[in-house]
Amino acid sequence: MKQQNDRIEAPGADGVDRRGFLKCMAWAGTGVVWTFAAGVPVSQLFGASAPAKGGSAFTFVQISDSHIGFDKPANVDVTGTLQTAIDKINALAVEPDLILHTGDLSHLSKPGEFDTLDQVLKSARPKQVFYVPGEHDVSLDNGRQFLERYGKGTKGAGWQSFDHKGVHFVGLVNVVDLKAGGLGTLGAEQLEWIEDDLKGRTSSTPIVVFAHIPLWAAYPEWGWGTQDSAHALSYLKRFGSVTVLNGHIHQIMQKVEGNVTFHTAMATAFPQPAPGTAPSPGPLKVPADQLQRVLGITNVSYVAGNNHLAVVDATLAGAPPEEAGTILRKAAAALPAATAQKQPESKPVSHGQTVQASIDNFAFNPRELTVKAGSTVRWTNKDDIPHTVTSDSSLFSSPALDTNQTFQFTFEKPGKFPYFCKLHPMMTGTVAVE
Repeated sequence: MKQQNDRIEAPGADGVDRRGFLKCMAWAGTGVVWTFAAGVPVSQLFGASAPAKGGSAFTFVQISDSHIGFDKPANVDVTGTLQTAIDKINALAVEPDLILHTGDLSHLSKPGEFDTLDQVLKSARPKQVFYVPGEHDVSLDNGRQFLERYGKGTKGAGWQSFDHKGVHFVGLVNVVDLKAGGLGTLGAEQLEWIEDDLKGRTSSTPIVVFAHIPLWAAYPEWGWGTQDSAHALSYLKRFGSVTVLNGHIHQIMQKVEGNVTFHTAMATAFPQPAPGTAPSPGPLKVPADQLQRVLGITNVSYVAGNNHLAVVDATLAGAPPEEAGTILRKAAAALPAATAQKQPESKPVSHGQTVQASIDNFAFNPRELTVKAGSTVRWTNKDDIPHTVTSDSSLFSSPALDTNQTFQFTFEKPGKFPYFCKLHPMMTGTVAVE
């Protein structure tokens, strides 16, 4: 990795400005294995063998972003690729003790999508599976179904902790109560619970934290970060070995900060572009024969006695993970050039008229709209990912709108009405009513 004046380049990259905060990070599929010995991170070559299982040694697997129900060009068979991931887990030489799923099990939090996921996971050899929700799992009912199915014994919106063979696992929820323009959030109640949960544990206890949205500033411009994560991480500073596993961004990104290693996983559904290489995040279509080279699982091994945690990524195709970065860059480069979307000047319309607006490239268009009282605004989602149209003041709120679905609201009274997308809160807009 080459760094010059806050520009970070992965091998073969074009030197896109990562704005400094992406320092010390391995880009999309480097294949690095991070081993922790006495709390000191050491990189190893990809493919280092896992420890033989025995005593307190064990392995576990992270899967993420299954998006069951998605059927757009980026992957028309997400159930099939999830099954391939499970088959890969079942074929591991050392059977994992458990599976962590770091969210977005479903695409629209529909009962049938959860049913399909459950059927696939029944074929997994490891029978212990622990879940945290993604924003897509709480879009329909604020997470009620998720909690009924996967949140037994958890606290609040689904946070939890458990111990396994000397390692303390902490599952966090940062996809609930998202605010306009903001990032993921943990909230005061959960932060208080984290502090209490970690009290009394010795600093030599290895800690594994898993959540959906990254707990570090992976790319705030796209909502890839958690606004109050620093508060949570302050409780982890005294521990010698901390591994933080996330999903959400559908690609491998790593960062080491003191005693903490951050690692985001590939999805089992579809990839997303690397930060700054495309106009917006979202499903990224790659050639069909390369899809399984950019999807995968994460295998983590632990050996008691020396705080040894090794994190190894594996693609569904069995190809070296470092190839994923090259594929993503080429796919993003082939996208239509980002146009400087100049927002058209909005003029008041006649009373009672219906005004058309769109959701495209993770943006409301026009972002600022002026109408007469009594007018109706109709939004149409043109993205391949769901969005909502939600008033800051709770005046109106759409369900999660899939591709080509619409939502409309009639503005009867004058005023200024800000709104945002609950799934992607960096998306904001305003309707001014005269």
